[in-house]
Amino acid sequence: MVTRKLEVFIALLVFFSQANADNYTSGSVYCKNKQCTYKAGVLDKTGATAYGTYNNTLMETGWGILDINSGYGESANNEDIMFAAGYLEGIVTQRQIYQHYQNLLDYFASKWQDNPKVKMAVMNFLNDQDHFMRTMIQKYIPESAYWRHANYIVFHYDGLMAGYKSAAPENQQLDVFAFQLLNGNGDLLDLIAALNPEGIPDWKTMTQDEAVSFVAQHGFCSVLIKVLGAYEDIFMSHSSWFIYQATMRIFKHYNFNIQDPATAAKRVSFSSYPGFLESLDDFYLLGSKMVMLQTTNNIFNTDLYKQVTSNSLLAWHRVRLANMMAHSGQEWATIFAQFNSGTYNNQYMIVDLKKIELRKYILDGALWVVEQIPGDVVAGDTTPILRTGYWPSYNVPFFEEIYNKSGYPGFVAKHGIDFSYQLAPRAKIFRRDEGKVVDMTTMKKIMRYNDYKQDPYSENNSCNTICCRGDLRSVSPGPFGCYDTKVSNFSMALNFQADIINGPTTGTGLPPFQWQSKYQVSHVGLPDVYNFDFVSTFPQWKDGH
Repeated sequence: MVTRKLEVFIALLVFFSQANADNYTSGSVYCKNKQCTYKAGVLDKTGATAYGTYNNTLMETGWGILDINSGYGESANNEDIMFAAGYLEGIVTQRQIYQHYQNLLDYFASKWQDNPKVKMAVMNFLNDQDHFMRTMIQKYIPESAYWRHANYIVFHYDGLMAGYKSAAPENQQLDVFAFQLLNGNGDLLDLIAALNPEGIPDWKTMTQDEAVSFVAQHGFCSVLIKVLGAYEDIFMSHSSWFIYQATMRIFKHYNFNIQDPATAAKRVSFSSYPGFLESLDDFYLLGSKMVMLQTTNNIFNTDLYKQVTSNSLLAWHRVRLANMMAHSGQEWATIFAQFNSGTYNNQYMIVDLKKIELRKYILDGALWVVEQIPGDVVAGDTTPILRTGYWPSYNVPFFEEIYNKSGYPGFVAKHGIDFSYQLAPRAKIFRRDEGKVVDMTTMKKIMRYNDYKQDPYSENNSCNTICCRGDLRSVSPGPFGCYDTKVSNFSMALNFQADIINGPTTGTGLPPFQWQSKYQVSHVGLPDVYNFDFVSTFPQWKDGH
């Protein structure tokens, strides 16, 4: 006779096994000329065009993990390989794509709800840009390596939409604009301003509190690249700042066995989101033995937006191109600068681990910094600064040309040196505390740092710190701020490994963030409370096996 305790135990086993089955998806796809067959639960490593898994552990750990390998089965051309990878991702993450789109649409729709013409202008721009890109591809392939790789990205994107369409129920079908909005999320931040200049707040008439709030909500992310004293190790970390609605995180491991002599990185591991074929954050571990990170800068000189053009490639396209093709930071800068859209204007940092031998040297070219504004991209080798111990990034341009053209001098003159490159709050905190970083634990600590109640550099502002808590601000609080951290070091990055955490920081004695009724924003499918720990992630397979 089965005891009651045993019955309960068996019931729990069944429950958790069903829950795990619901969370874990695996499958293989077989594609030719954009026609695909999907086999669920099958990992066909020798016959499939692409195979992979998705472990949706968002509620348990804060992250889903996606592993996709393509091109290791029966012979397929490069276009089939990329289309298959997108198709498989569209199927296994379909539900999360739909949920994430609802949350982001809620945010972006607020930007044009009072002026529907803005949405139409955005849609027209994105359609024109897509037409330009596809026209250039057809004109210049196969001779141009640049446009061949742009074509791979387009096939990847088309495969994602096709896979999603094949898996989504009728009431969750999405149109092309949905995928343009998802992948163009970062680009839209500047594109909406460029297409609707009347909607840009005038910083010259802002109060001090309004200026602080504006910058807190428009400058995204913190980065620290830290070298230990005797070059024993190098740490690279990124903490994202954006709306908490966007915390449906997926860490993705891609392995594309495309055969093209101009491809530098077939493998990439990166922090991402459902429906995104890029990181957005950005945090990339590349098969070229490089690491790419990014933070976003403001544009205070809004006349620059007149140079935004649809005859271009969006930032997410150019990041993907540079990541795939570049062997060095300098090559990355050259590739990225071409066909500048003027949207998603960021500082990019490319760490070339091939230029570093621990305990021996850091060669020139180990760190390249690239900054974009509409109409201009400036890049340079900043390795001499890295050799002194660290490189920080905190939403203020480093290059004087970009700093001046972006309008920072005028903004600083009006609103104070807290908005300058040298004396921004995070600049002061990084300068004071970077020496405390001696290992992975202390690197994680600085990137989650928020002690705004005690730290004089924070001035009692919960966003004047490394990891912002916008919901705790005394002026204009809201569900936005720093909501994750990714950390890797020299050996981990070479193995596509990172330690990652999702959720607003708990800093020094801060309460975990919890969704409440006062936050009138969509947060479908997200955790109710964020109190996760760091978890480690790395690819399941090496070289397709």
